[in-house]
Amino acid sequence: MILVPLVCALALSATGCDGGSSPSKAASSGAPEPTAPHTPRAEHVEGESVTTPPKPVGDGAVLLSTAARKGNAELPLSKAIGAGRLAIQVNCQGQGKIQVAINPTGLSFPLDCVAKEVSSTYNEIHLKRQREEGTVRVTAPAGIRWALTVEQ
Repeated sequence: MILVPLVCALALSATGCDGGSSPSKAASSGAPEPTAPHTPRAEHVEGESVTTPPKPVGDGAVLLSTAARKGNAELPLSKAIGAGRLAIQVNCQGQGKIQVAINPTGLSFPLDCVAKEVSSTYNEIHLKRQREEGTVRVTAPAGIRWALTVEQ
C-alpha cells in the first residue's frame, strides 16, 4: 500500500519506522534517531543563491532582475506589465522575514528567511489587463540578503 511508506517517511524520526511495521534498531534500543534541524523557510532549492538573480522559469521577458541586495528597496520594472502571467522568484538568506509586493497588481507575500540557507519562493498571478508602470517593493531587515527576478 502506498500510504504506509509515505506515513513512515513522514514519521521516520519520531517513530523509527523503517518501511515495515516494526521499529528500527535505534528506536528499539532507546538511541535517538538522527534528525535534520527544522528551519522555518518556504523552500530550499539546491543551487539557489542570493549573490545572483534567480534564473527565469518561463520563456517570457524579464522585467526586473537583481541580486545581493540588503534592506528595503522599491525597484521599477523595465517596461509595462501586460495582461497574462506575471511571475516573481525571490531568494533570501539571513534570520527574519521579508515582505514582497508588486504594485499595482496586488500581488504580495512574506518569505521567512534563515541564517545559513537560501530560502526560495515562486509566485505568479494572471492579470486580465495591462498596467502602464509597475514596481517591486521589498521590506527587509538590514541583515537579510535577497535576490529576485520578475518575468512575464
